[in-house]
Amino acid sequence: MPINLQKGQKISLDKEAGVALQQVTMGLGWDAVRSKGFFGFGGSSAEIDLDASCVLFDEGGRALDVVWFRQLKSRDGSVQHTGDNRTGAGDGDDEQIRVALGQVPAQVRSIVFTVNSFTGQSFTQVENAYCRLLNAADGREVARFNLSVQGSHSAQIMAKLYRHNGEWKMHAIGENGNGRTFDDLMPQIASHL
Repeated sequence: MPINLQKGQKISLDKEAGVALQQVTMGLGWDAVRSKGFFGFGGSSAEIDLDASCVLFDEGGRALDVVWFRQLKSRDGSVQHTGDNRTGAGDGDDEQIRVALGQVPAQVRSIVFTVNSFTGQSFTQVENAYCRLLNAADGREVARFNLSVQGSHSAQIMAKLYRHNGEWKMHAIGENGNGRTFDDLMPQIASHL
């Protein structure tokens, strides 16, 4: 049974999954807030372009690589983005980033996942937002973190995968920010390394 993470909570991936994880998928899902139609019936939703990204850091907090909609694969191939969803339409994950944990280079100590509204809309226009971590081998959900904190922010530092005493752990960060890409969040990310 997956664990529902609270902001600031940290977990061991292998302990929660019950197996030594080799590959994980970070899924991001969201819906646009539905506007009310005439007399409260009908209505429609605007398209919201949220973008999942991740930055790979070394022990000293130096960014080594980034995976996002303009670079879908890390240089070493261990991290891969499945592609950009520009609307949030449909059920399930709208964007995914896959991480082959055993192939992540040893100098990478942490991988920070962010979400940004590339079109600049605030999270007041987003609902049902979440990130979840899946065991890529069988598709089972290991952990889920609710991101639906509506507010005037246009970005969020979602979570961090990091190595600690030879195992991978996850930290649910959930810190709001602003900016169209991960690069705008780099000063905030630094405090979580």
